[in-house]
Amino acid sequence: MKSAVVQLPGLNRDRDMIAALTKISGKAPVTIWQTETEIPDVDLIVIPGGFSYGDYLRCGAIAARMPVMQAIREKAEKGVKVIGVCNGFQILLEAGLLPGALMRNASLKFVCREIKLEVVNAETTFTEAYAKGQIIRCPVAHHDGNYFADSETIKAVEGNGQVVFRYAEGTNPNGSINDIAGVINAKGNVLGMMPHPENLIEAAHGGDDGRGLFASALGVIAA
Repeated sequence: MKSAVVQLPGLNRDRDMIAALTKISGKAPVTIWQTETEIPDVDLIVIPGGFSYGDYLRCGAIAARMPVMQAIREKAEKGVKVIGVCNGFQILLEAGLLPGALMRNASLKFVCREIKLEVVNAETTFTEAYAKGQIIRCPVAHHDGNYFADSETIKAVEGNGQVVFRYAEGTNPNGSINDIAGVINAKGNVLGMMPHPENLIEAAHGGDDGRGLFASALGVIAA
């Protein structure tokens, strides 16, 4: 599968994401700049983490209005897979590609540590390498990761199986409602999550629990 990584001013996890995709698929992803209005023929688009545009206005608000996001929207509507991690998640929410919003952490402090995630839905194109209920380790690093939505939206997201990851074993770092750490769209091809799976894919990272997400999305799950 071919993949692409979006680059925006202020994002600082693009190289980590490029390295992860390259190591897992054996192919380097193409990079897409903020002003591009056409995206190459790829199977997966990833928006990495960081602080796009310095988090001015709201995290991801400016990035969500860049030309490249309209191109990503069009690709997503055609079924191309999209992953947004941390700031990428914030951008997808601001762009209306996912339901809900991300608010300031309940502690009002930046949180950078390892947490535990429960794989709530293992039947998505992003989680086939995991088992339902599996607990995995994953690092987080964010200031605005508190997932919130109105009661009707939460009911729909929970009822439709759109909650993919949940903070587990009391490790919720931000106060997210229902411990929600990652969600997908109703179509099932757009995923947003706050934790950074790209930073736990090999022994040098201290573990490879994040590898399954990319292996699933790239279609390279080991038999």
